[in-house]
Amino acid sequence: MEKKFEEPVYKPNISPLSIDILRQISLILKGQDNECLYSFVHKSYESLLVVEGWVWKVLSSGYFDEWINEEHYQEFFYAVASFNKNLIFNNDDIELNVKAALLLSVSTDQVSSIFKQIDQTDNDNEMFIAVASLWFDNHSCFIHYNPPAHAFPITDHINQYILHNYILCKQYKTYLNELSQSMISQSVFTAKMLFYIRTCSFSIFSYINPNTHKILCTADDLVHWIRDDYLQIVHIHSRTVALWSKELLGCMTQLISFVGGLCWWDGHSKKQIKVLFITEQIIYDHIEDLIRIIDYRPFHKEMKSVRSNDETSIMDAALMILMRMVQTENISWFFRSNVSIQNALSTLGEEALYDEIGLSVYGILGKVLSDEQLKKLKIANNMGGFFFNMLEQAWRHPLKKYRQIRIEHLLQGNYIII
Repeated sequence: MEKKFEEPVYKPNISPLSIDILRQISLILKGQDNECLYSFVHKSYESLLVVEGWVWKVLSSGYFDEWINEEHYQEFFYAVASFNKNLIFNNDDIELNVKAALLLSVSTDQVSSIFKQIDQTDNDNEMFIAVASLWFDNHSCFIHYNPPAHAFPITDHINQYILHNYILCKQYKTYLNELSQSMISQSVFTAKMLFYIRTCSFSIFSYINPNTHKILCTADDLVHWIRDDYLQIVHIHSRTVALWSKELLGCMTQLISFVGGLCWWDGHSKKQIKVLFITEQIIYDHIEDLIRIIDYRPFHKEMKSVRSNDETSIMDAALMILMRMVQTENISWFFRSNVSIQNALSTLGEEALYDEIGLSVYGILGKVLSDEQLKKLKIANNMGGFFFNMLEQAWRHPLKKYRQIRIEHLLQGNYIII
């Protein structure tokens, strides 16, 4: 396999590459499943570095415009992006430094060139924006799912630019206003709009989450900036979840994730919740809005064991906000008095494959319900075993973590349940 992959990769660097070379590389990358990914990456590491570097070179140069409308080039870029996503979510075998070298084989000048092309295009549905978004999305996935122990300079460069040029700008607000309408035309979801709302929101969420980066504004600033639009968007569209398009789901997922990340910015302060919810009634309304989304059963059927799709991500994000609410506000009575909320959370906990979702569900229920209410839930018997399994794995981990969850958070959750 290694020799077979090297042959097309190390062909002379002709621009554009031949269709035959593109097909060969695409087919080989598509054939790498989880079982063979570790072996392939380590045997073909140098060749993969060439491919990853070449893609960034193409995205940051003038080459792209000549090829983008050709089917085989599009297939190639999507094949590489899909391979990279699988690489990110291979959590057990491939070393973090190997992933970082492959996924971050890009310079700040190249990233700046990509942003410049996005800024200068007059076509809001330019294919270049859609393809570039895939690479920024994978970067965000990598930072979120494999949080580094130190900050990467390229990550700082990407997110400082995104924050000041795409998030804190008039155009972002314009797109939020379009999303706050009860009826949204599908034509609203252009490649550029999705880049601003979905890709850029996800990028900042992943950036602030590991607490390894410094950002040149406060959580309060960002909450103030997005609060009114966010609350209205969720309030309106939580009532019509069954009608959501794939594009609206992606936007809702990343907006809720963005706000959830802001609520957990420093892990201790209650200020963000106070800024986000300025009255008690807004808190109760938002709980009900998020529960309507959580209780949409077709999303449950699409949930994965990793945060790799919108259905899993939106559940995780909504629970992040609910967990922060119950930790900082005196609202347990609201959950205790509402059986439908209890049932929605309990059902999600039963069906969740992603451990962080289970942890949040159990943590929320353990915090707000009485012992008698907990014992009546179907999932009550699973709680203890669930926590002890995660604690054991976290204790054995060199960083005392289970995936991204620090052992002290697990102990806090375990204390609540037991």
